[in-house]
Amino acid sequence: MEERAATLHSVSATSDSHSSDQRFGQPDTTPKTYVLDTNVLIHDPNSLLNFEEHRVAIPMTVLEELDRLKTGKSHTAADCRAAIRQIDRVLGQATPAEVEAGIPIGRGNYTQGTLTVLMPRGSAGGSALPDHLNDNRIINDVMAMKMADPDTRYVLVTKDINMRLKARACGIDSEDYHNDQLVSDIKQLTRGYFEVPGSFWDQVTEVDTEQVGAETLHRLPHGLVVGDILGEEVYPNQYILDEHGFVGRILSVEGGVVTLRHHKAETLMEQQAWGLRPMNIQQAVALQLLLDPDIHLVTLTGAAGSGKTILALAAAIEMTVEQKRFNKIIATRSTPPLAEEHGFLPGTEEEKMDPWLGAINDNIEALHLNDENPSGSILYVKERANIQFKALNYIRGRSFQKSLILIDESQNLTPHQMKAIITRAGEGSKVVCLGNLAQIDTPYLSPTSSGLTYMTERFKGFVYGGSVKLNGVPRSLLAEYAETWL
Repeated sequence: MEERAATLHSVSATSDSHSSDQRFGQPDTTPKTYVLDTNVLIHDPNSLLNFEEHRVAIPMTVLEELDRLKTGKSHTAADCRAAIRQIDRVLGQATPAEVEAGIPIGRGNYTQGTLTVLMPRGSAGGSALPDHLNDNRIINDVMAMKMADPDTRYVLVTKDINMRLKARACGIDSEDYHNDQLVSDIKQLTRGYFEVPGSFWDQVTEVDTEQVGAETLHRLPHGLVVGDILGEEVYPNQYILDEHGFVGRILSVEGGVVTLRHHKAETLMEQQAWGLRPMNIQQAVALQLLLDPDIHLVTLTGAAGSGKTILALAAAIEMTVEQKRFNKIIATRSTPPLAEEHGFLPGTEEEKMDPWLGAINDNIEALHLNDENPSGSILYVKERANIQFKALNYIRGRSFQKSLILIDESQNLTPHQMKAIITRAGEGSKVVCLGNLAQIDTPYLSPTSSGLTYMTERFKGFVYGGSVKLNGVPRSLLAEYAETWL
């Protein structure tokens, strides 16, 4: 149980089984019962609402696991409690007979689908698995239900690949939970910019240009930009880059018109934040988004060493110390499951978080390597910028006003956890999410089901947000070679 409990709070994606009717293009009219595993309810406490008109069953073993994991301040415990409250809301004061028959799931002014609790039944004559593991108990219960009711299709929904394999070996349909998976391939995610070969203007046949103060705005037909030049949809705060140094930032996409703000690559490359200058055009557009007071959410993805953390930190210090736009910098990140409670490390919360936020400290040092007194500069910056290290487990329920919230390693968060953190941003705050989808450490989590992927896709049309995938590995030639070939 200890091993299972330590890895229950995560994700993966793609269905493992389909009915034969669906395979041959015919509608499947067989009654379905979806049996939810614990990790599904922890990944999304509202998951039981997402099976439309079908019957949802929660094994008693799952309720027991939720009960064991609900205590504490970890993300897992909080999600367990949320799932338990959702189940209690649906079941209410129903009698055991009513629960066995299935309680209608309320959805506002109507009901759809039913919820039941699957009681332990063992295997009624079938080939049962050894009963010493909770996974096996759940599979045995589903097997018994299937044998007792062969006219119903029972589908085990779990994010545990091995459990799906065991279920299939026992003749049980199994699927991953992918209701919150918005893309099937991370290549579908926006990079935040489009690279146009040659000159962008050589391909423009219609444009309306206007000078508004110091800004030059270009208005182009949506069909020309999307259909003829780029070949895919565009969203606010994406960039168009060409080989002649033109940079166009998309300000709006409405009424069949795409409005661009004209920039020059050399001008963007001259930006600086706390003495740091961008090393390539991707870093330059990322830095512009970071420093823009009208942008409240920035997502930076990219390979290890591509400059995500140092760019975000330099911009954060610049905006806090020099521009005084924020009162403090909240630095946080997802921590490994065994460290969620932070109880085994000595000292204050900041000292407990220090092993997990070493990248933040490393980059503060990197920004002051050439100072006459680097250690004094680092202490000065930490104090002046009011940099606070917070564990994600203790952020729930908080509200941070006029703060810059820096979330490192956000690829290890589930969509539900990501939402819980971003909603902590109060008035005048900005959230910066950093992550590398190639370095996911959370069990059951994949690049397509990561909270970072989910958020990037959900917020791509948000006019006050922007996302950039950084290219190259400026950290060192060694880091670049390792990222490419190892």
